Amino acid sequence: MSRRSKKAWRYVRIACLAVALLAASFTLYLDYRVRSEFEGRRFALPARIYARPLELHAGLRIARANVVDELREAGYREGARDGESGWFARDGEGLEIAMRPFVFWDGPQPAKRVRVAFDGGKVAAVRDAEGRDLPLARLDPLPIGGIYPANNEDRVLVRLGEVPKHLVQALIATEDRSFHSHHGFDPRGIARAAMSFFRGDRLQGGSTLTQQLVKNFFLTPERTLWRKLTELGMAVLLELHYSKEEILETYLNEIYLGQDRDRAIHGVGLAALYYFGKPVGHLTLAESALLVAMVKGPALYDPHRHPQRALERRNLVLRETKDRGNVTMEQYAAARASRLGVNPKAPVGTSPHPAFIDLVYRQLRREYDEADLRTEGLRVFTTLDPRVQGAAERVLEHKLAQFDKEKRFGPPALEGAVAVTDSQTGEVQALVGGRDVRYRGFNRALDAARPVGSLLKPAIYLTALAEPSRYTLVTPIDDGPFVWKSRGAPDWRPANYDGKFHGAVPLRTALAQSYNAASARLGTELGIERVLATVKRLGIERELRPYASALLGAVELSPLEVAQMYQTIASGGFRVPLRAIREVTTQDGRPLKRYPLAVEQAFPPEPMYLLAAAMQGIVREGTAQALTNWLPPESAVAAKTGTTDEQRDAWFAGFTGDRLGIVWIGYDDNRAARLSGAAAALPVWGELMAALDPEPLALSRPDGIETVLIDPQSGLRADFTCVGALELPFALGSAPVERAPCASTLGVAVEEVKQRAKGWLERLFGR
Repeated sequence: MSRRSKKAWRYVRIACLAVALLAASFTLYLDYRVRSEFEGRRFALPARIYARPLELHAGLRIARANVVDELREAGYREGARDGESGWFARDGEGLEIAMRPFVFWDGPQPAKRVRVAFDGGKVAAVRDAEGRDLPLARLDPLPIGGIYPANNEDRVLVRLGEVPKHLVQALIATEDRSFHSHHGFDPRGIARAAMSFFRGDRLQGGSTLTQQLVKNFFLTPERTLWRKLTELGMAVLLELHYSKEEILETYLNEIYLGQDRDRAIHGVGLAALYYFGKPVGHLTLAESALLVAMVKGPALYDPHRHPQRALERRNLVLRETKDRGNVTMEQYAAARASRLGVNPKAPVGTSPHPAFIDLVYRQLRREYDEADLRTEGLRVFTTLDPRVQGAAERVLEHKLAQFDKEKRFGPPALEGAVAVTDSQTGEVQALVGGRDVRYRGFNRALDAARPVGSLLKPAIYLTALAEPSRYTLVTPIDDGPFVWKSRGAPDWRPANYDGKFHGAVPLRTALAQSYNAASARLGTELGIERVLATVKRLGIERELRPYASALLGAVELSPLEVAQMYQTIASGGFRVPLRAIREVTTQDGRPLKRYPLAVEQAFPPEPMYLLAAAMQGIVREGTAQALTNWLPPESAVAAKTGTTDEQRDAWFAGFTGDRLGIVWIGYDDNRAARLSGAAAALPVWGELMAALDPEPLALSRPDGIETVLIDPQSGLRADFTCVGALELPFALGSAPVERAPCASTLGVAVEEVKQRAKGWLERLFGR
């Protein structure tokens, strides 16, 4: 061999050695990545958010149709299915429900069957499968969204042992027949891929389940020869370090199986719930085959968009499974004859109720890190009532569209927001942030701080009624022209909505008719700072400047802030912080934090009772009389309308025996639009509450309150001989003593005896 040849051969050996060293180094690098990332990586699990669970018990005010609606929304199917949970069947006037198992904050609840009887819009009885009475049946709560990682991946982790055997068999028969015998790659598949590459075709084929997992777990989706070689090497290393069972379990949790708007469905655990409304362990052979069919192309074989294509692919998977001897001919035929059976549920994305989820997120961020919320799989149990939320969304969308069509308030794009709470506990049952209820942008219920107009007036009258020696519901208030002078500012001359002044009017009438001049005069007599202090005590935390115009609502608040203020009125003077969360647990159900009811008495019960009674008068004879178009007078609603300067904002706040609702209607650009609370916001509130069958408002009379017959003409004490006499509440010792001209001595004496007897009976038997 010549010197020249020896030299060349030496270069070849050096090059080969260098290549070998590089290959070894790259292999070591890949091995390090495989071991460190596969062992160290935990799936990023979003915080999963649930609505309140429906708790069925005797006496609950809910119609059967409403329970059926909620069951359907939760993915329950109609019709009995032996051996399965997650269905309901109509049973005469009742329901039979096969409840799904669920892990609540207070422990796991197994699957069970219950029978629910209804009578006149109420639950009459709840019994188990053997007919024994149950005190309570708690349904698994409806998932309403989550707080997701940046890519919005969602999954429900499952163990390999939880996955039906036929699903695993179908997956291997269709995607990787030699899975249990190969070492990460299939030589025949690689040969097909190589031939495709050398023909100049798009690089494809040849991937085992292990290679698919490597591609999804470690690599980018690009199709190049270098990436394919990297995938091959990492697949071999993965097989060297981990068992087939570990690889298969990870694959089943990682695989992408569809898109729910902006939410990515990963893993068979979530796919089973999304497509079939049941845990993966309860999937039938046909359902399992459909999930396996989608592995090849979740968009191509989407059963919602391409049902025929999905059916054909599912049947192919069934045939492959049968040909491998994993199912009998009878099982194959039965599965092939079955329908796709997917939930007809419309896509909702990360949440169908983004405004409420936004509120939950903000409350969670006070106590949890952002990373924990997006990766630790926390389970958040909220106060959302699906029936109330659905009604609020439907009504707001419908009424705004109706207003646009009628062109009652100018051009389209009228916006709105709704907040509904439990009037006693402060639990937020519904929140709508705009007319596009699915929009995940500006949340008007939380962030649209707008002038509240006359909604602030109850604070004026509450301040006055807290001094019963000076003010009662019949105290005359001057509604004549009023001028407020302040150094360095123009004179303030509030005018009434109807453009008129009404002279001396009873205090309750000034509030019922929302007279601006009377309210401004009363507020300044009491003291602006005192009134604003009352607003603070009612629950408003925002800094308020002590301008006279603030008395008539020149104060910007969001709908949720208004709800907090009116919550204190609705609960009789007890300040209850609004809350959207009940409990938070870990992924496996271990309790982390409870959010119990917090109550603080902010006002004595007597002036709160008088104010609520006066606000009932607003509906009975004042600016909210139109509410009777939706609710009967027996509902005894207490409410307040609100309209701002130049009619830019329309508000309505009101409460029944069980719910408080706030509605705002306006334009985002703050244009003047001929809006009034009675014409724009009241119809939304009325239609919403009519859909919910509210409890009538029955005020609980405190011991320090008495009722007295009053002549409305004179404001003096009346008797049964006075035409049109009204029974009005007063703080003890504050009622008029002087008799009205229409009253007789005997009549007054009889009336006093009746009142004393009534009070004695109430004390004896309770109210």
